[in-house]
Amino acid sequence: MRILRRALIGAALGAVCLAAAHPALAQSAKEVRLDWATYNPVSLVLKDKGLIEKALAPEGITVRWVQSLGSNKALEFLNAGSIDFGSTAGAAALLARINGNPIKAVYAFSRPEWTALVTRPNTDIAAVKDLKGRRVAVTRGTDPHIFLIRALRGAGLTERDVKLVLLQHPDGRTALDRGDVDAWAGLDPIMAAAEIENGDVLFHRDPAANTWGVLNVREDFAKQNPDLTRKVLAAYEEARKIALADPQELKRILVAATKLPEPVVARQLERTDLSQPVIGKLQAETILDAGTALLDAGVIPAGTDVGAVVQALIDPRFGPSVP
Repeated sequence: MRILRRALIGAALGAVCLAAAHPALAQSAKEVRLDWATYNPVSLVLKDKGLIEKALAPEGITVRWVQSLGSNKALEFLNAGSIDFGSTAGAAALLARINGNPIKAVYAFSRPEWTALVTRPNTDIAAVKDLKGRRVAVTRGTDPHIFLIRALRGAGLTERDVKLVLLQHPDGRTALDRGDVDAWAGLDPIMAAAEIENGDVLFHRDPAANTWGVLNVREDFAKQNPDLTRKVLAAYEEARKIALADPQELKRILVAATKLPEPVVARQLERTDLSQPVIGKLQAETILDAGTALLDAGVIPAGTDVGAVVQALIDPRFGPSVP
């Protein structure tokens, strides 16, 4: 009996090791967990139309949605394993990868100008240099944070020259309008709402310093479920095409999801290009530029091979090959 028991245990352990060594032999996923975010319009169309649910229903795979309030939250969820796919800015994904978050950027959901530096009307802040000694609201680890760092560096300043107030994006706008801070590193559509509803001023803009919106997947999920990953991205592509083909429907979906007025959503969409979903060289270049600036500013540890990290981050194998 002991010999038989040892043999059974050995066989079970061998099966576990074999599954670990060969992910294709591991148990298939029964649930896919994705984030939706107001800064990712395609995710809202995807959720509204139930496209992933329809694609995966024949396989008995369920879908669970989780809201991300910023790249930092999406990356936290990915790192904790509480979602499988998360929406972030490209530069935020780079920082996460450098810090050990095992993710792959597999799809480009937008090319936005979604961040700028914002102040209230009638302040004496007209340029980045005017931020010295002032209180600035920012969400750490997001594209607006990285945008702020690069803007400060361009004006001969660093984070130490301002007083950072760490808040999530909606709270940053509230703090600005209450007068609790002097400026805010904004994010659409909240930034568009601040412009239209309060007359807040985008005093520093630089579209080229906004990195692409990318969809990330947990690396182990993609390895174990390559076909499922492709199906998720195929559904994303279907949603993107719907968004491009019917701008009014896209606007309706965003208004319903964000509870923001139509003019605010229209302003966000004016600054959002959804036409280039293939992830590769274009995204790599903008992320590399941001990473190099952050390395020079001392935000990324000295000696980091930013180019190698960018190469490890971007993985075009699962998404569309033609725009």
